Amino acid sequence: MARETKMEDLIGLGHTKLGFFKEVQVKIRELQETNLKLEQKRQQVQAIIDGITDVMAVVTLDFRIHSVNHVFYTTFSRSSPIGEPCYHVFRGQRRPCDDCPMIAAVENNDTCRRMHIYNLKGENRQFEITASLLRDRLGRVENILLLKRDVTVEKAYQAKYYHTEKMATIGLLAAGVAHEINNPLAAISGFAEGLKRRLPRLEARLGIQPTDISLKRDFREYVETIMAECNRCRDIVQNLLTFSPRSRVMRSAVDLNDLTVDVIKILEHQLKKKLPRAICLDLSPSLPPVSGVVAELKQVVINLVLNAMDAVQEKGTILIRTFPEDDRWIVLRVKDTGCGIAPKDQDKLFEPFFTTKPVGKGIGIGLSTCYNIIRQHGGEIMVESEAGEGSVFEVRLPHQEG
Repeated sequence: MARETKMEDLIGLGHTKLGFFKEVQVKIRELQETNLKLEQKRQQVQAIIDGITDVMAVVTLDFRIHSVNHVFYTTFSRSSPIGEPCYHVFRGQRRPCDDCPMIAAVENNDTCRRMHIYNLKGENRQFEITASLLRDRLGRVENILLLKRDVTVEKAYQAKYYHTEKMATIGLLAAGVAHEINNPLAAISGFAEGLKRRLPRLEARLGIQPTDISLKRDFREYVETIMAECNRCRDIVQNLLTFSPRSRVMRSAVDLNDLTVDVIKILEHQLKKKLPRAICLDLSPSLPPVSGVVAELKQVVINLVLNAMDAVQEKGTILIRTFPEDDRWIVLRVKDTGCGIAPKDQDKLFEPFFTTKPVGKGIGIGLSTCYNIIRQHGGEIMVESEAGEGSVFEVRLPHQEG
């Protein structure tokens, strides 16, 4: 009996251990599943963090960087900043910044946004910085989340948009002024023509003596000068009106030679001031017309000539040529002996808002506008340039059909 009892005890003990091991295995599987879920969640969170294109950093309350995302390394091009003061990493300072958004967020117990400019790789970049409070389960602030979004391009486009709107407003104002000038100009021109018609009758009634021949000649010259200058002012005003906002007009036959001469008249004052002897014209006498909108083609020529004037900088020459080519194209070529264009910039010349001019000298929409106008006319515009040697802009337009 004693032996049988001992065997039963051993069997019972074995069942107990087996049950224990099974429970242990179940707990191990549960822990493994929990760890797997935690790892999956961690990977999901990491994927979300990696998908953020802004610089992200978790900073402790004593301004030490706890962690950063991968965008930090591509933006700031440096080794791991973990444990370093944020004011040293981001701004190269030895103490917390006076305009620190983290301090403002903690003091106001709310999210804080600030703008700041960083010099990265020799270029100033503008960042929008957002500081958000990270709390524990009891609501106490543990860390601060910093998001730095590069808004340099956005701000640049915004500034250029406002500048374009301002220029459009100035264009409307110029159109209004031009209309107002037209009225007194028409009166002056009309009365000058009336004086010219009445001169013979006036001379007959007054009986001008032979000694007054010089007076008669001067009087006629003055009247003709008034009429000629009125006509020139009328042309300038008309050219201003062509740039005012309007609905698209029908195309007509355009003589590029006459159009080029009109442009030179418009720019006559600037040419006399900067380059009195720089413009050379080589216009083909037997140039067929092209089909187009006069105002738009005039805008193209003005842009090309103004760019050439800026390139030569009060010295050098500008050659404007027109000629037919291959019985298909009418070519307008503007060649200058100016500073030229760097090879890296030539492929971007016709992109909107790209400019090689300094701030305040241009916003980069002139050549892109020219490109669109010429393409709408079925033509082509090309550039050849070498830094320090000058540039050649060539516009090709098809012959007028029929």
